[in-house]
Amino acid sequence: MTTMRDVARVAGVSAKTVSRVFNDDPHVTVETRERVRWAMQKLNYVPNLLARSFRAGADAAVGLAVPDIADPFFAEMTGSIEVDLVGRGMAVVISSLFHGGRGGEAAERERSALEALLRRQISGLIVACVSADQSYLAPWQERTPMVFVDRAPKGLSGVYVIEDDLGGAREAVTHLVAHGHRRVAFLGVSTPVATTRRRLAGYRSALAENGLDHSPDLICMPGESADEAAAELVKRLTAPDAPTAVFSSNIPCTMALVQALQRAQRTDVAVVGFGDFPMAAALAPSVTVVDQDPARLGHIAVERLLQRLEDPSTEPRRRTVLPVRLIPRGSGELRPRP
Repeated sequence: MTTMRDVARVAGVSAKTVSRVFNDDPHVTVETRERVRWAMQKLNYVPNLLARSFRAGADAAVGLAVPDIADPFFAEMTGSIEVDLVGRGMAVVISSLFHGGRGGEAAERERSALEALLRRQISGLIVACVSADQSYLAPWQERTPMVFVDRAPKGLSGVYVIEDDLGGAREAVTHLVAHGHRRVAFLGVSTPVATTRRRLAGYRSALAENGLDHSPDLICMPGESADEAAAELVKRLTAPDAPTAVFSSNIPCTMALVQALQRAQRTDVAVVGFGDFPMAAALAPSVTVVDQDPARLGHIAVERLLQRLEDPSTEPRRRTVLPVRLIPRGSGELRPRP
């Protein structure tokens, strides 16, 4: 049976290049692409993920597990992953890890949900973890390629694609400081997820670089609910030394904060949120955000996974950090009252 390596030998290229041609990589030159396709035709080679999956005893499907499919960030990332994989003839089995549970419940849900996917003998797994330990995946990792997105695995060595959380948070807080704010609060939820810790570190770094206070009373992480966190922060805004600006560490917190500020009729508090979301630009004031590009995150996660599926001997880049960018809008440009 003709293999990808046979095609590579006849075409005079590497197996990785053959894979890139099959995946329609735009960086492959026209001459190389034509040579590889000529070799495929000469050898009657038909790339078939479905056939390879059956030979390996696995379904032609990829498991995808995210914290909450209703979250705009994960919804867009999921859509991008699904389009890429379905376009390559593979099905996607999606699981939401929270399902109303947080904390310890979410950790238990993560393990049971992922092991349920893996027992189906899927071809590969893409996952955004919610628990503080993924060491239980080690036995499964030996036979199922995995890619972790948005946060690196803990207790396990693996391929992961994340965003520059620390740099994005630092840029967001620096933006608020540049507009005159000296008391900047941090809004988030209590969670073991590394993204929150990295964004908190970026927040503290920006304040320290500007010689500003980053005392514990400015950090609002009262529980595991975004609504609870936003309500608590709005209460703190009535204190004599209240913050004049807020850096919100995720989309659910930003949306909850905007609603809480509207209910309290507070239009004098500057806000920058990590992650863009629908209607952010249409609100009054429109919400300044750090844009993560979840679609690109999904594309690269699929690319890393397909590298392993196409040629298990290849080792994809273990760590990929994608840049983020600040989108200035009205809510971040509010200046503190004299």
